[in-house]
Amino acid sequence: MYSVLKSYGLNGLNGFAVAVEADVSGGLPAFSLVGLPDSAVRESGDRVRSAVKNLGYKWPDRHITVNLAPADIRKSGPVYDLPLLLAVLASSGQMEEPPADAAFLGELALDGSLRPVSGVLPMALEAAAGGVRALYVPAENAAEAAEACGSEMQVYPAATARQVVDALRGIQPISPTAPVPFDPADAWSHVPDFADVCGQPLARRAMVIAAAGGHNVLLVGAPGTGKSMLAKRLPSILPEMSFEEAVETTKIHSAAGFLPSGVPLLKNRVFRSPHHSISMAGLTGGGSTPRPGEISLAHNGVLFMDELPQFTRPAMESLRPGRPPLEDGVITISRAGGRATYPSSFMLVGAMNPCPCGYFGHPTRACTCSQTKVSLYLNKISGPLLDRMDLQVEVPPVEYDRMADARPAESSAEVRRRVEAARQIQRRRYAGTGVTCNARLTPALLKKYCVLTPEADRLLAAAYERMGLSGRSYDRLLRVARTIADLSGKRLLDEDSLLEALQYRAQEKVDLTF
Repeated sequence: MYSVLKSYGLNGLNGFAVAVEADVSGGLPAFSLVGLPDSAVRESGDRVRSAVKNLGYKWPDRHITVNLAPADIRKSGPVYDLPLLLAVLASSGQMEEPPADAAFLGELALDGSLRPVSGVLPMALEAAAGGVRALYVPAENAAEAAEACGSEMQVYPAATARQVVDALRGIQPISPTAPVPFDPADAWSHVPDFADVCGQPLARRAMVIAAAGGHNVLLVGAPGTGKSMLAKRLPSILPEMSFEEAVETTKIHSAAGFLPSGVPLLKNRVFRSPHHSISMAGLTGGGSTPRPGEISLAHNGVLFMDELPQFTRPAMESLRPGRPPLEDGVITISRAGGRATYPSSFMLVGAMNPCPCGYFGHPTRACTCSQTKVSLYLNKISGPLLDRMDLQVEVPPVEYDRMADARPAESSAEVRRRVEAARQIQRRRYAGTGVTCNARLTPALLKKYCVLTPEADRLLAAAYERMGLSGRSYDRLLRVARTIADLSGKRLLDEDSLLEALQYRAQEKVDLTF
């Protein structure tokens, strides 16, 4: 007997339909699995055989052939366990063949219980788009699929394969998972508040500008000045995520297997802080089978690189201007196991000390580094990488009076309102262009919307010559000035906006003589 049912696989961030075909025929008892399976899929046969017996069904003592079509795409992971079991039962006459508009995902334990799998969300989205109206998944994965696809497809949670079989036979129906209304407002309670930061008015202002325009930031200062604290609180002042952004972000974390348990959709801006020992592949993505790296996991959020000079040269150079992850907002990974494209639109925040010991230019502590050591340390940051840091900020030690000040500082909610207002101006201005914030302005839009007053134009001309700005620095300076003007509600870029933007380029050469 022959049976076929639907399942789905994952290629990068895109799901694809897989037809699970099973045929039970005469001959010596054997189990053959074809269709370009990887080792995890080939092992499914042993898990399915044990689950069938432990659930009280009969394993056919005949020749069983299972094909995963299309046969030219590699299948990976344990996601096909449940559809394999159902296909074997249907082809051996122990149950009716499932409806054509139903699909199945899930890993089996040996006792027949279902375990959660990675990448359910992108597969569920593809299933809904492909006309599937009933998706059976492990109970732990149900909320993830239902919240994104609940209006188009019923998602049925199951703890065991027997529950799925009984539901298909009409013995014991399963209640579908109800989607939870998307509400990003409840995400802020889990994010550190900006009010915790004592002092540092210049650095706080720089973070507000960065959030309002989507700019990259470099924080330079001695240990203990609050660089990491500022960076960790940046997501709390970024605009709320839209439903589309939440789905896209969650897809990446679901595919990577990093989606937190009990979280159907990521509603807050992600914050990724890889250790400086990370490899280039860990940062950009890779592996024999392509997987997303930190720059993709930080999509729609913040990538924080603490102790920036300690990162390897290949890792830092992968973030240079002109490289796809930063300029195009996507990265394509080609490996022997396949080719995948991941989104990688993020804000980059770097933090570093001014010297190896960390106290060069400190007002009270002496630096123990020679000038040669300081130069070698600073030269680890290449000019092109430094060039892409829109705002370069000195973070000085906090004075005692500011630490002891009991007056409450401005909260994240208060700052976020100003940021949202500036972002709204940008959304209206760039409507229909594909640009959402000032940091993404194209050269054509830059000329159209970054119009200087005559006084500001003369100031910029003088600064360009005196500071030796590059063409890229010039463009980034205008983008920052545009954001500063938006925060003030100004249409043109005046002297004040340009002067404030210029002070964040004062460390252009990383010659940090504070």
